[in-house]
Amino acid sequence: MSHITAHVLDSTAGTPARGIDITLSTSDGAHIASATTDDDGRVGELGPETLEPGGYRIVFAVGAYFEARGQDHFHPTVTVDFSVRAGEDHYHIPLLLSPFAYTTYRGS
Repeated sequence: MSHITAHVLDSTAGTPARGIDITLSTSDGAHIASATTDDDGRVGELGPETLEPGGYRIVFAVGAYFEARGQDHFHPTVTVDFSVRAGEDHYHIPLLLSPFAYTTYRGS
């Protein structure tokens, strides 16, 4: 299993948000991996099985998702900066999305 997984839910439509491109990088911008959410709004493989402790960034390219639906929106991307700690096997980063707001948290 990948050290990092993600899930995007469209809270306005009440459905998974499929087709959203996601990138994982170090906090200084070095690219690690990219993926696209599946029909369930999930990315089960985003990067390697382990990451060194430190700062990382996930960018969800949500603007194209809303544009494809003809929806006005405020955020073209959602960027989540987070820290990986030694001894942690897995990080799941869910995103609850609407055209003008979002919420994220550390999932399980």
